[in-house]
Amino acid sequence: MITYSGIHHVSLTVRDLERAKAFYTKVLGLNEIERPPFDFAGAWYAVGEGGQQLHLIVHEGETLRQGEINTRDGHFAIRVGSYKEAIAWLDRQGVPYEARPFAKAGFPQIYVLDPDRNIIEFNAEQYDGE
Repeated sequence: MITYSGIHHVSLTVRDLERAKAFYTKVLGLNEIERPPFDFAGAWYAVGEGGQQLHLIVHEGETLRQGEINTRDGHFAIRVGSYKEAIAWLDRQGVPYEARPFAKAGFPQIYVLDPDRNIIEFNAEQYDGE
């Protein structure tokens, strides 16, 4: 049997690394971390305090999606401390989102697209909005 200790990282493909880095660093506020000297372009980010990471990989292949937010499509989720604060931050940054404060999942969710149309879910333990 395999014993799991958590998710180490999620990798996303991007076409324009500088545009993606601007989004993840300046808009979402993630901290870029050191990345090994691979022979392809990319960037790594720390997510939270538990050692989880987000890896961006430049790729021109056909794995990139074209459509709008579809929550059944591949995505990754980041747990946030406050649903209300996440909504306020996204509003200040001008990031369009799909808000689901009373989602059927049992916790509030917010969905956004990055510049390469990767879907990101932000969710909170509970709804703390008004």
